[in-house]
Amino acid sequence: MNRTKLTRGAVVVATALSFALTIAAGLAIVTTGTGMLEPTTTTAQGGGKLPAPPTPLKLRPVQQILGSTDTPAVPAAAAKTTAAGTAKGVTAAAAAAATPTAKPRSGAAAPGGGTAKTLVLYDSTGPFAWLGEVYAIQAANLASHFGAWTAAPVTGYKAGDINAYSAVVYVGSTYDEPLPVAFLDDVNATSKSVTWMYDNIWQLAARDPQFAAKRGFTYSQFDLAKVARVDYKGKELTRDARNAAGIMDVNISDAAKTKVLAEAVREDGSRFPWAVRSGNLTYLGEIPFSYVTHDDRYLAYADLLFDTLGAPSAAERKRALVRIEDAGPDSDPAELRAIADTLYAKKIPFSVALYTRYRDPLGKQNNGKAQDYSLLQRPEVIKALKYMEARGGTMIMHGYTHQNGSLINPYDGTSGNDFEFYRAHVDANDSVIYDGPVPGDSAAMVTGRVVSAQLQFALSGLKPATIFEFPHYAGSAVDYQTIHSLFGKRYDRTLYFPGLLSGGTVDHSRATGQYFPYTVRDVYGTVIVPENIGNVEPEAFNNHAARLPSDLIASADRNLVIRDGVASFFYHPYLGTKYLDEVVAGVQGKGYSFVTAQTMLNG
Repeated sequence: MNRTKLTRGAVVVATALSFALTIAAGLAIVTTGTGMLEPTTTTAQGGGKLPAPPTPLKLRPVQQILGSTDTPAVPAAAAKTTAAGTAKGVTAAAAAAATPTAKPRSGAAAPGGGTAKTLVLYDSTGPFAWLGEVYAIQAANLASHFGAWTAAPVTGYKAGDINAYSAVVYVGSTYDEPLPVAFLDDVNATSKSVTWMYDNIWQLAARDPQFAAKRGFTYSQFDLAKVARVDYKGKELTRDARNAAGIMDVNISDAAKTKVLAEAVREDGSRFPWAVRSGNLTYLGEIPFSYVTHDDRYLAYADLLFDTLGAPSAAERKRALVRIEDAGPDSDPAELRAIADTLYAKKIPFSVALYTRYRDPLGKQNNGKAQDYSLLQRPEVIKALKYMEARGGTMIMHGYTHQNGSLINPYDGTSGNDFEFYRAHVDANDSVIYDGPVPGDSAAMVTGRVVSAQLQFALSGLKPATIFEFPHYAGSAVDYQTIHSLFGKRYDRTLYFPGLLSGGTVDHSRATGQYFPYTVRDVYGTVIVPENIGNVEPEAFNNHAARLPSDLIASADRNLVIRDGVASFFYHPYLGTKYLDEVVAGVQGKGYSFVTAQTMLNG
């Protein structure tokens, strides 16, 4: 293994996900010719943090109803945008002809999930319709922990649709999205749980003149102050202060009717509500899926779902997992045995992410001489892996070669360093940039690699792999769908793309990711074993700060806000056992108990 570059930890966490250490320097907001403020990443092809919605057009929205029962909203591709950013002048017939209506998409509950049936509604008009869809993907993924879900554009809502569900989550990402009056009326009338995020709460209030009197609160205006912290259940959660979308402040007129669930904290220490609840309505002043890191206010939302989706009395389980990362034919057997001995002595089960063929086609790690050998050609490594199995280790498939052909992808073409299922490069700012699917990407390509890897497992006498982890947490939509058909289970973080819910063309240029604080069944249909607090990375790399045991332990502490939460990390064996001892002791000190990946898959 290449110890001259500690690439693997930084890349695995940061490149795949919106909720990990950021790939690039961050996100910027640029003004477009339409007069709207456009969210954009500094990465060329996405893969960084999920951006926030554009800065609001007005700090205090006009309380008005924009939709009607007979005039549907204008789909994204049909909208003509004025300088103010509002769609006007397109007839329903023209809109229907221009853009096919997205059909509802449904998903099943995760193992052990509850009986909730959640309707996730999202905005789908205007130039940022893709954001609404990606936010809805993330909302649906989390909802699966509690039951089945259906996601659909809110513009297609019909009167009474709510009756088929136990709860509704509306993600308001587009300012003044024309919401159907039927939706507003049903929300105002229902006794079922409704979670409303960010925009268009003013339309709900406009439809009911008694909204403030009944609810005990109403919207005020967007607060654009820098907010780097959200306090929830006694923990200080983080928020990226670069998020320029603002947080909707609320006026509470009756504290007996409205409960403040979490508070946003400005730079000067002043506070205002971040999330409130009145009866069956829970309102969040922003969308908690943008600019997310390990310790983010996203955790507050993930926990609030226990109340809003029908599991308020869920057992307070605190489970932890550890995965030993990047074992391969080039591993040092002594290092693998030392890791196994350390964890076995503490009675801690663990997983081992294994690739079974080592390739260095350009000789970057061997003085210019190419190398290519399989696990079967390294009997001492096989013995060490069997030793790990005997001491509580479970092998999972971590790709086949953990690199792709002779590509520099993005470092040196070497196994363990490079991506296998997604193209990437390092830019002039030393940031990893996602470029899209690899050459020849297809279901057949993925299947061939899995079959080759599984053959090595069998010939080496290891137990067959039943769980898959994408190298560097990255693949195309086809790759994820293929792995779902072959395994149905993964242990990683995941890339998601616009088009997955709407049924349109998948847009790989806008790859975003998500981590999970509990088991979910995601929009690919796959059950996910969570990894959510990262890994030890002693040195800064690719614009990512070093991450030490104390950082992982602090993340585990913040995850305590989540009922039935998890503290799951991965660890590279070449780091020795000192850091591993520290993390394990620290996580256990927070009250977590280590379990197997299969335990999480059981619910």
